[in-house]
Amino acid sequence: VKIELAREVATLAMLSALAWCIAQNRLAAFCVAFGAWDLAFYGWLRVLTGWPPSANTWDLLFLVPVPWAAPVLAPSIVAVSMVIGGAIALTRGPVRTPWPSWTLLLTGTGFLLISFMWDWRYLVGGGMPRNFPWTIFAVGEALAVGGFLVSQLKFDSLRQR
Repeated sequence: VKIELAREVATLAMLSALAWCIAQNRLAAFCVAFGAWDLAFYGWLRVLTGWPPSANTWDLLFLVPVPWAAPVLAPSIVAVSMVIGGAIALTRGPVRTPWPSWTLLLTGTGFLLISFMWDWRYLVGGGMPRNFPWTIFAVGEALAVGGFLVSQLKFDSLRQR
């Protein structure tokens, strides 16, 4: 467990350092790097080992600060959103993001984290994952994507002036 925790922290540090070095918009660069890393991770696991057998296969995603678990489809959806959103933000350059966007993005992120950590006490007790809270996940994804879209609409209105 200690080795896995150290690996998770090291992976996040590596992706953060990459984002810091390559772009002015470090958050967008981190989103692209993290999303691409996550998708490549699942893709290569499938190619090399045959796992996961389906998008509905449960995975233990992180251990920090508590165990996160979800069907592989859920983090894959978030990863695709991060890659697309980050790539769009990188092509548009740094922009002052309005507070409604941050509010939606952060609230959505909170809902996503809740959905991933929903059963953490059950997992710590040695249980297998149960039902994934898809409704909470969908609300989080919609809020986060909505926050991104609001920021891009703000960018477009500034650009037209």
